Amino acid sequence: MDLTKSWADVVAFLAGAAAVLAPFFWASAASDATQPLLLLGALLLVSALWSLLGAGGASSWVTAAFGALLVVSPWAFGFDGSAAAAWTAWIAGAVTVIVGLWTATQTRSRVLTNA
Repeated sequence: MDLTKSWADVVAFLAGAAAVLAPFFWASAASDATQPLLLLGALLLVSALWSLLGAGGASSWVTAAFGALLVVSPWAFGFDGSAAAAWTAWIAGAVTVIVGLWTATQTRSRVLTNA
């Protein structure tokens, strides 16, 4: 088991969980944020859980892409005026992008070193 990949998947899973739970708890006033947060958060949850369970899972690049979509979702779906929902999307997305890109570059450098 690659510990670098597994902790990154746990972080992605927690970020997805925060996005999924936000419309029910701290961002319930933003009705236009519900669907994007639920959908993108669920995508993060499923891809991270799939990878954590050892089923191969999505690559770190895909996880970073889901995070990038989460970052731009407040502007794309028009809920940037709702502070709680927007900040949840920005923080969860940014954390996921950072961890996903870091893991992808570490994996790539390890592959290139072993080649």
